[in-house]
Amino acid sequence: MEWLELARQALPVLIKGTGYTVFFALSTMVLGLLLGFVVALVRIARVPLLAPLLALYVSVMRGTPLLVQIFVIYYGLPSVGIEFEPVTAGVLSLTLNVAAYLSESLRGAIAGVERGQWDAAQSLGLNWWQAMRFVVAPQALRLAVPSLANSLISLIKDTSLVSVITVSELMMATKDVIAQTFQPLPLYLMAAAIYWAMSALFEQVQKRLELRLAQAYRR
Repeated sequence: MEWLELARQALPVLIKGTGYTVFFALSTMVLGLLLGFVVALVRIARVPLLAPLLALYVSVMRGTPLLVQIFVIYYGLPSVGIEFEPVTAGVLSLTLNVAAYLSESLRGAIAGVERGQWDAAQSLGLNWWQAMRFVVAPQALRLAVPSLANSLISLIKDTSLVSVITVSELMMATKDVIAQTFQPLPLYLMAAAIYWAMSALFEQVQKRLELRLAQAYRR
């Protein structure tokens, strides 16, 4: 009964924090996809100056902890006159981080499209960018779905790190309730269950998307 009373007291706060977590995950996934796709295209096209700079960006983002990146953006940049609100800093940090991983997933998927598809597009009179847009990219998307879905699931869990800059997402909300109730074990278990439920939901979305893309490809 004590746990039921604790759950009744904590759930409204945890659900509100979950809303922030979903917002961070979805917004940064969309922005990260857009940025990651641009990075992948520039590197594949080997655009002078930009390609090596973006390769360095990917290396830095993948080679340093996300927590350090959050600290640099929120606590470090104000020292040079650049300051962000906590939510903005959180979205920016997560976006820059996930975009680096997504760009590699997309680059690998594009490389996985058969060379004959490029040749067929060129034989139809399409230039490089048209071939990418109409022929290669749609096929690469089908190949990239599992990796992209895994990145989204990881991103859901990574949102817990923005609690260090006072954003009231799920983990921060959990800590607030613990400070009031002094019941860490059941509350952390509740938070873990919510994270797992969100991940399981996105896994089902991934499976349905893979099935639909596979059916469309067979047509």
